[in-house]
Amino acid sequence: MTTQGPLAGIRVLELAGLGPAPYAASVLAEMGAEVLRVDRPGGSGLGVTDADSLNRSRENLVLNMKHPQAAGTFLELVAASDVVIDPYRPGVADRLGIGPQACRDANPKIVYAQMTGWGQTGPLAQRAGHDINYLGLTGALHASGGADKPRQPFNIGADFGGGAMFLLTGVLSALVARSTTGQGQVVDVAMVDGASSLSNMIYGLHAQGFWKDAREANLLDGGAPFYDTYECQDGKFVSVGALEPQFFATLLTELGLEFDQQDEMAWPAMRAAFTEAFLTKTRDEWAEIFEDQDACVYPVLSLAEAPHHRHMQARAVFEPYENGHQPRSAPVFSDTPLKPIGEEAAPGANTVAVLQRLGFESEAIDELLRDGVVVQA
Repeated sequence: MTTQGPLAGIRVLELAGLGPAPYAASVLAEMGAEVLRVDRPGGSGLGVTDADSLNRSRENLVLNMKHPQAAGTFLELVAASDVVIDPYRPGVADRLGIGPQACRDANPKIVYAQMTGWGQTGPLAQRAGHDINYLGLTGALHASGGADKPRQPFNIGADFGGGAMFLLTGVLSALVARSTTGQGQVVDVAMVDGASSLSNMIYGLHAQGFWKDAREANLLDGGAPFYDTYECQDGKFVSVGALEPQFFATLLTELGLEFDQQDEMAWPAMRAAFTEAFLTKTRDEWAEIFEDQDACVYPVLSLAEAPHHRHMQARAVFEPYENGHQPRSAPVFSDTPLKPIGEEAAPGANTVAVLQRLGFESEAIDELLRDGVVVQA
């Protein structure tokens, strides 16, 4: 077993952006990659605090991309790197002189990953959007929420699931391909593509007639009373996922009820009975009752509660961080463990140290600082 992560030796340049790109960069860093976040002077201007957990575990260099020398300096960094993460709208990096072709000219082995909502091509490529918009075009948002209207399942679906996870998949796959071809490549990651891919099973069920367009009318969207959440006596909730007959049978036994799971006509009465039953005890009392029962009934924990659950603690899913906890990166590796969560570096905190480590002469660094090309905090 080594103390180095699985990506030890990989160098990543992350152009500062929002959401999925910095999250993916933090995962790469905690997998052992040497990740450098390249910020612009003044930061994002979005009111994000310095204690932004998405910026954890990596160094920070501030580069003024409006300066004529900035592109050349960035390309020198590219020459010593393996991956570039570009979160800009299509064409922005090209206008700055640091787009895919410029980076590949500087380093043919570079993996250049572009992270956008709509992708590099298509009629919406240049349009603004957010998670809710991307999900809206995939069909996933239409299928989410209550019977009355679609509801956004916060920003895991497109931003982090369809975006960051496929950004990681693309980067790592391109690095594997490079080990065979000797060449890097451009990876076009679009949240709308990824979120659509994550909907694969639902599209399959829909095509076979097993998924209705109506919400709360299907097995996995709250339509089935044995796959839903229920309020308890104390106002807290439990999650019920008793899909399989054996789990459903155990659920009925503990609730003291009798129903035919497959009789959809009885589902309204079943839901009413479940609702009434769960209101007779507190959430934690139900959790204790089902503690050793395979009925797929578990407590719905708050963000404050989750880090203290015994299973989460046993697997060290969370680490103490700032004034609370943060989930560590995943998965768990047997021989190349992930690094502990690192602090967020202030913008420009590592500018000089990084340039020195990459071989920039002291005089050159002083000139870059003096001319305002780079900034040291």
